Amino acid sequence: MSIQRENPARHSEIVGRVVPVTRNIPDRVDDAVRAAHAAFRGWSGTPVDGRLAALRDVAEAIDDEREALAVLLAREIGKPLADCRGEVGFAVQHLRWVIEYAPAAYADRELDDARGRLLSIRKPYGVVVAVTPWNAPVILAMLKLAAALAAGNTVIVKPSPLGPLTVDRVVRLFQAHLPEAAVQVLHGHAGLVTALVTHRLVRKVAFTGGEDAGRAIAAAAADRLIPTVMELGGNDPAVFLSDAPFDDASLERLVMASFATAGQVCMAAKRLYVPRDRSGEFVEAYVAAAARVLVVGDPLADGVTMGPVISAATQSRAFDLALAADHTAAGVIDLGREGDGYDEQAGYFSPPLLVVDPVPDAALIREEQFAPVVPLVLYDTEEQVLAMANDDDLGLGASVWSADEERAFAFARRFEAGFAFVNTHNRTGMSLRAPFGGVKRSGWGREYAEEGLAEYVQTCVVHAPAAFRAGGVGLSPTAYPV
Repeated sequence: MSIQRENPARHSEIVGRVVPVTRNIPDRVDDAVRAAHAAFRGWSGTPVDGRLAALRDVAEAIDDEREALAVLLAREIGKPLADCRGEVGFAVQHLRWVIEYAPAAYADRELDDARGRLLSIRKPYGVVVAVTPWNAPVILAMLKLAAALAAGNTVIVKPSPLGPLTVDRVVRLFQAHLPEAAVQVLHGHAGLVTALVTHRLVRKVAFTGGEDAGRAIAAAAADRLIPTVMELGGNDPAVFLSDAPFDDASLERLVMASFATAGQVCMAAKRLYVPRDRSGEFVEAYVAAAARVLVVGDPLADGVTMGPVISAATQSRAFDLALAADHTAAGVIDLGREGDGYDEQAGYFSPPLLVVDPVPDAALIREEQFAPVVPLVLYDTEEQVLAMANDDDLGLGASVWSADEERAFAFARRFEAGFAFVNTHNRTGMSLRAPFGGVKRSGWGREYAEEGLAEYVQTCVVHAPAAFRAGGVGLSPTAYPV
């Protein structure tokens, strides 16, 4: 039986199919991992310049197919076409960034001085398993593929069944320019992931996705004592300090920070905090900003900035959150406007909503929504809002908004979050040079920047202490290091 992807904007339309691994899973996984392990010997032994030359060819190939990949991505996950073009383009940009910085990041380091000779070698792990989500599948696969392959690892990608088609095509573009079995893609469900993670020749796992799946993968990897990179969920607060301007540009950024990909983004602005005495001013400006920039409809239609949610289950969850908010909040406000192709019967459309002043223990505040429903929470003091912002088991991102940058940075230092944005949120606040990842239950490890490159190598050392080199004076057999 194949995995078929329906178009979330028109769920009667089948976009494509992939063949999953459902029978003889252990044998199929064993074949794939052994092939990747065999390819690792040659790929890791290729000089870094040779590896990077192959990856340059991959970047060109993806760039050449950018439009076709963007259209396929829009149809399979419901993200607006302009965003999909941006995602594919950013994936290429990231690959080229890795190609530029990999030689320095993966170079050996050697010291030879009065204390001895010390050689630090950056060695790849071997076979890396990359488990990727559906909501930004191209860039989230690329974050793992680019660094892991540049370092000399081989990679097996397991995409989400909700977003397999574009990732499958991107992996095949890699395969066209790399040695056989250096990159593979396997489709399937939880049983396939377990078989991959528990295979004795898999040396590292990189995962982006939800907490339940992450917990299972982490447990399986821990049982084998192999390292993982985990980028899990977020319940990101966006805190407006008392001096924050509510200008058009800022609030337009905030609106899209919450509702890009219909709110189904781990680092979306999911909890908005505003001073109580400025709440009326904020709501007026926020609703006006949403009317300008938030157009809900068919992802392929011109001018649409928000498409449907991914599934009927997510549509139902958004409805339930809104229904509960009707009884526990001061008000629920419809945002934005309908564009071409908006049809809640034909597709999984869910209207974007702002829920004003819900009760403190509302699910909308306490849980990651992953849907286009956002709470506005009112506060009285900075200490109070900091406590509310940090009162969550998740700690992926957070943002602070202020007219005073120093004040904003001082506040941001106190967030319990892996990435704090200032006067923006979500992708407009990211940078290739800024490492990204979570704290608390939002995961561990980092992607992007030098830290992201370092996740895919191990530092191994060769050391000759000065005492035992030619002319050295020696040390007692019981001596400690000097």
